[in-house]
Amino acid sequence: MPRKLILDGNTVYELDEECMLRKKSMEQEEDTLSTFVNKEDEEKAVKRQNRK
Repeated sequence: MPRKLILDGNTVYELDEECMLRKKSMEQEEDTLSTFVNKEDEEKAVKRQNRK
């Protein structure tokens, strides 16, 4: 399991790179989904406006 150590004075931080990549991937999927949903909502709003 790849890990990265960050030294900050007397403090040591250990980062799990695989976990960070999974989190980033999940965030990108959520962004993609929300963009898709927003696009659908915009299309529905346009259709409603055209009906009037």
